[in-house]
Amino acid sequence: MSTQMLDCLGLKCPQPTLKVTVMATKMKPGDVLEVAADCGTFEKDIRDWCGRSKKTLLWIKDEGGGKKKAQIKF
Repeated sequence: MSTQMLDCLGLKCPQPTLKVTVMATKMKPGDVLEVAADCGTFEKDIRDWCGRSKKTLLWIKDEGGGKKKAQIKF
């Protein structure tokens, strides 16, 4: 099990979700992906993506200044 980081700061919808989708192909069961993004729709988009992909959203944190971090378990 490993934790990977994905920096999506400065990217706008749908780019953060697309980058998460690409990373998902490299993840193994039990791995965790931590994503940082400042896209206005990131929280809704990542919740929807996890639901569609049947991945577990561990948490989303508001980092201030429009930045958010999320952890997804594969």
